[in-house]
Amino acid sequence: MDQPKTPYEKPILVKYQNGWSDKFGRLQAITPMTHIDGQPVQDLVEKYGSPLFVFSERTMVSKCRELKELLALRYPKFQLAWSYKTNYLNAVCKVFDREGSWAEVVSEFEFEKALRLGIPFSRIILNGPCKTESVIEKALKGGARIHIDHFDELSLLEKVADRLGIRPEVGIRVNFSLSSIPNWDRFGFNFENGQALSAVKRLVIGKRLTLSGLHCHIGTFVLDPSAYREATAKIALFAKQLHDEMGLSIKWIDLGGGFASTNTLHSQYLPGNQVTPSFSQYVEAITEGLENLNGSSSEFPLLFLETGRALIDEAGYLITTVQANKRLSDGRRAVVVDTGIHHLITSLWYRHEIVPAQEFGGTFEPTAIFGPLCMNLDVIRANILYPPLKTGDRLVIKTVGAYNVTQWMQFITLRPNVVMISRNGQCDIIRHQETLDHLTALEEVPPWI
Repeated sequence: MDQPKTPYEKPILVKYQNGWSDKFGRLQAITPMTHIDGQPVQDLVEKYGSPLFVFSERTMVSKCRELKELLALRYPKFQLAWSYKTNYLNAVCKVFDREGSWAEVVSEFEFEKALRLGIPFSRIILNGPCKTESVIEKALKGGARIHIDHFDELSLLEKVADRLGIRPEVGIRVNFSLSSIPNWDRFGFNFENGQALSAVKRLVIGKRLTLSGLHCHIGTFVLDPSAYREATAKIALFAKQLHDEMGLSIKWIDLGGGFASTNTLHSQYLPGNQVTPSFSQYVEAITEGLENLNGSSSEFPLLFLETGRALIDEAGYLITTVQANKRLSDGRRAVVVDTGIHHLITSLWYRHEIVPAQEFGGTFEPTAIFGPLCMNLDVIRANILYPPLKTGDRLVIKTVGAYNVTQWMQFITLRPNVVMISRNGQCDIIRHQETLDHLTALEEVPPWI
């Protein structure tokens, strides 16, 4: 029987830029990823379609327990709170709830989502710079923890608390000028210029709220653990100042999130898996900063961490299928796949690792991987050394679990199925592929059109 012929491709001379080794003399290699947690990629696509998001329960649980074990060794009085904005799929939130995490939310929508998932008010932390009066009232009535972001919000909380006839315990968000990362001073009250202390004095004078917590969130994808050491030392110093000067007892300190995943930022020189700090490094820096706290360990405040990206990113995969090959004007090979930045917003930030889902051969050459959108910015990888691909080949985009399924959109194509593979190998849909009916369900055509 005759073997199928390889499609003819006109020869072209291309200046070879990348070479077989990187700048450090190491050979670049790609290993096919034919299975995800024991499930064949081809079988997943045949059953659930392409593109397809796949989440690994095993990885989520492993990362969560690793962080908890490290914290327990150095500061046992801690509590994780799952960051809903990072990934608020119900199944994902329930996994972290089952592992003991609270819910950290930043909007009324996320607050209601947590309640519908059965999270009690007492295990919800309400953050964010734009809390509505209605969500504040719900949170105060139910006993959720609220971190105040600005003076107008402080006044609003006082008004609602007065109307309800209660004096709730609250926290304030504090921002710091740190030596190694930019200052996120648009959130909370600044420590160095005295604004945070003024906010505390204003709260105490009002006599409608009780200050019991301090909150900060120093940034996102923080690659320098020493920034946490510096921030934690400052927040501990502030807690000591409030105790010594005003007699206030801080019951909890919330350090937010910001831990990096193993993704590689476009601006990074080295691969993310070589430069991303370990959980151990972050925890060591945080607990060293807490050494400024006074009193016995039994009097230490409860420590919250709102870790999101570092727990979920590596648990997420996106399977996509090659739709076309072409040559660009500079001679590079280009590949068009069936997913793009409307599903994978993080491709704007990261050089995602992308691997074939089947064995391959042929000569590696510089390749651009484009999505299906009619937009020039729909680029998943602008330049990657890659083997030849043919239409129908599957690719697996790795480390996509954070922010993509909260920031994706229905632009040109609808959003695909999302599945989760359990620790015992069972695979189930956790979000169904959208249809045109889903998209148009909230639309109306006025009778005058």
